[in-house]
Parts: sequence; structure tokens; C-alpha cells
Amino acid sequence: MHIEDNGSHKDSEVTALTRLDWQEPDRRGPDPASAAATLEARDVSAWFGDHHVLDRVSLVMEARQVTALIGPSGCGKSTFLRLLNRMHELTPAASMAGEVLLEGIDVYEAAYKLTDARRHIGMVFQKPNPFPTMSIYDNVLAGLKLTGIRVAQDAKDQIVHDCLVKAGLWKEVQSRLRALGGSLSGGQQQRLCIARALAIRPRVLLMDEPCSALDPGSTRRIEATIEELREEVTIVIVTHNMQQAARVSGYTAFLLAEQGAPGYIVEHGPTEAMFEDPQDSRTQDYVHGRFG
Repeated sequence: MHIEDNGSHKDSEVTALTRLDWQEPDRRGPDPASAAATLEARDVSAWFGDHHVLDRVSLVMEARQVTALIGPSGCGKSTFLRLLNRMHELTPAASMAGEVLLEGIDVYEAAYKLTDARRHIGMVFQKPNPFPTMSIYDNVLAGLKLTGIRVAQDAKDQIVHDCLVKAGLWKEVQSRLRALGGSLSGGQQQRLCIARALAIRPRVLLMDEPCSALDPGSTRRIEATIEELREEVTIVIVTHNMQQAARVSGYTAFLLAEQGAPGYIVEHGPTEAMFEDPQDSRTQDYVHGRFG
């Protein structure tokens, strides 16, 4: 397969992505050649300076499943999500305690490289953030450059095609891959960001309210994409939309922060049980819209 590329390619010795992945696996993390991974938080707490945001949150996010994080604004859902791939530490004065285990290995260990954590655990943000002056084609490949992965041109073409197909965007953009990423609609931009995240072959994909700024049609397409991806990547999604959580997730965790206290998990379990037969009255009230 070949996609016309008008850019320059100066690398004299390049390696296909598939060969790179299996040639030198990460010795401090799971085998990059393997599939979706189980992610586990153990007694995770978080602070911004003296402000205690999360308190001893423990949650297993099963491989090949979608786990939804629900709860009122300010309960720490997005902070918890950012802790999972070490984005929390980018905030000045931020700190954490506890463990985040990817297939049993703590990504916060001193020997675990930050770039490896971000590669294995990708993220899609609430607001679509493609590089606006970069082409659709180059947007998909941007993560490879940022993580230092060098690939042959034929491999690039295949990666762009495969990731846009998985993100449900290929049919809409295949004839204009050199158009700017910023020229796409909001829903298309979000799917482009999903394609970009998939290009580095993450084992876990974190999604922070990916549909909150989208129209209903674009939301349905993103949800269809999530359904299609669940067999090959573990997905953790923050959402304020209870119907969306019920539609897309197999498991749900309900977080709450009461009277200025740090957020914690009230209850978690299979989504159907959480919505139809929750064990805590606060969960019952929240999922039925009585507060939050």
C-alpha cells in the first residue's frame, strides 16, 4: 500500500514499526507485542500542593474492557485519569502516593521510563487537540516522532491507513490526507486524535470526556469507535453522561467528594449492576439524576 507523501524523508536507515516493537521490547514493562493490558490502581492518592484531591483509590481496569468513571464535577475523575499515565506530575506542586500497575509493573518505579508509560498508556482529551497546521497524515504519525519511533515510508502509509480506519475516519478523509488537521469538524478532529493515539500501539487508552464538546451524531460515531476498539485496547473513559456510560462500558466506578474532602470510590462493578441494582444509595441517587 502506498499513500502519496510530498514531504522529505532523510533517514537512511529506518525500521518498520512492527520490527521495532518486537526487536527490543521494554525490559521494565510488558511486552509491546502483546495485546490489551490490565491496569490497576492501588491506594492512589493525589495532591495539588496542600490540596488533597484523591484519597486511596483502588480500581482494577480489566483488559479488553471499557471502564467508565462517573461522578459529580470536582470529585477527582480527571485527576485519577491523568495519574494513570503520569500526566499528573506535569502540574507544578502536584504529588501522588500509591501504585499504578500495568500488568503487575508499577509505572511509577524509578526504572520505568516516562516515555514508556505514555507509549503504553495513551490519552484522548476532552477538547480535540490535533496540530492545526499539520496535515491529517502527519497528525496521525506525530506520536511516533514524539516517542522516537522511526518507521519506513511504506510502514507509515500502512499505519495512517489502519489507524484512521480504526478511528472511523478513513472514508471521510482518504482523498485529502494532506489537508490540515484543523480543517476538520469537531467530531472528525476527535477521531483524528484517537487515530494519533492508536499509532503508537498503546495497550490502554484513556479518554477524558471525549464527546462533551460534540454533537449527537459525532458522539454516536465516537461511541461506535470505542465499541470497535475494545477488543484490542483497554479503555478507561471519564463521562458525565449516564446514558453514554451505560452504552459503552462493561464496568463502572462511581467517585464522590463530600464537603471539601478528597475524592474516593463509593462503588464499582459491572455497569448493568451499577445502574440497575447499586449497593449504595448515593450511587442510586447519582445515576438517576437526583444530584450531581
